[in-house]
Amino acid sequence: MSARIITELFRAVDSHDWDMIAQLCHPDIVYERPGYEPFVGLPRVLHFYQYERVLASGGHELEQIVVEEDHAACWGRFVGFKKDGTPADVRFADVYSFADGKIKTRRTYFFQPAV
Repeated sequence: MSARIITELFRAVDSHDWDMIAQLCHPDIVYERPGYEPFVGLPRVLHFYQYERVLASGGHELEQIVVEEDHAACWGRFVGFKKDGTPADVRFADVYSFADGKIKTRRTYFFQPAV
């Protein structure tokens, strides 16, 4: 079940389906993403995707999803365009926890020079 939720989340993000994101995420979700304070609560996560995210279009290509009980991890690549029209090609990894059949926590890591 959790692998399906992750796959559906990326499909919803790529198609800008905010209603589907709301269905997949727990109301009290906490999403941690580099460069931002943690997004706490579903309204904050939706606001990020609708108004703050620097990516405009493109798609996620998942390489693998691993699930163990109420936790999961996935990794892959996003290829698309930023809002300023420049191309984006970034590898990422996410870790998740689930509660009540929904994403309760999510933490994203990007594969790029940082330290």
